[in-house]
Amino acid sequence: MERFMGGGMLPLVLGSAAIFLLYRMLVRLRPGAALQDAVVVITGASSGLGKECARVFHAAGARLVLCGRDAARLQQVVQELTGSATNTHCQTHSPSTVIFDLADTDTVERAAADILKCYGQVDILINNAGISYRGNILDTHLSVQRDVMETNYFGPIALTQALLPSMVCRRSGHIVVISSVQGKLAIPYRSAYAASKHATQAYFDCLRAEIDRFGIPVTVISPGYIRTNLSVNAVTGDGSKHGVLDKTTAMGWDPRDVAYAVLRAVRHRSKDVVLAGPAPSVAIYLRTLWPSLFFKLMASRARKEQKMKDE
Repeated sequence: MERFMGGGMLPLVLGSAAIFLLYRMLVRLRPGAALQDAVVVITGASSGLGKECARVFHAAGARLVLCGRDAARLQQVVQELTGSATNTHCQTHSPSTVIFDLADTDTVERAAADILKCYGQVDILINNAGISYRGNILDTHLSVQRDVMETNYFGPIALTQALLPSMVCRRSGHIVVISSVQGKLAIPYRSAYAASKHATQAYFDCLRAEIDRFGIPVTVISPGYIRTNLSVNAVTGDGSKHGVLDKTTAMGWDPRDVAYAVLRAVRHRSKDVVLAGPAPSVAIYLRTLWPSLFFKLMASRARKEQKMKDE
């Protein structure tokens, strides 16, 4: 050990450590992107994480365009935001709304045009809307697999591609997508959801590389479980609602905390952010470094879940 650390090796190690610590300090201290007056588009803004993102970006002074299928619920969010007293030094703006169904990709191009009409540009697009799934592959209709992909994958990429040319023209903008830990690893009885999130991760990784030359960052946020109604509204194998608040969801992250994490990721132009506890984080690396063990663990999990359903 002394021979390894002796001579010129010790200064090299200490010097590398000092450079690393300095870099971390500079990253933490660097100023974040200003959000005052930035035009921020949020899909799925009427509830859950989307609604919390609307709150934190509104408080930061952004000009919001809130998107969703339900005009009444979106208007309620607008009223809550404009009527609430926020402890902020930022000037806030009354949000705009655009109503459309992200799963109906034929209407997304029109919706993108309506979004651009609000303020003439988009500075930050937050692809948040999505649907979850619970079911056994053997009992799941192919139409359900397609429906989940339409909402979670084709909808966000259709909107992104519709708004992207205006960002490229200005050489300015920021693309954000709310993916999931299940976009990095697949667990049993979540096939449609995990597949849609894996596709989302791959697409936006490609996009990040292709538009880097325009100075437009792409951020993928991969949370674990969040305390929202995502599991309640999840579809099952026959297309019906799951209708159950899963225990893992009930014990998940506070959506307000995740919204603040999204805000920080935007300010610091982060590329890939995983918001999960130790077990999912370890599982992500295990899938790559020791896949045979990972597969055994997932098979064991599947057997346990099936046994619970049979009892």
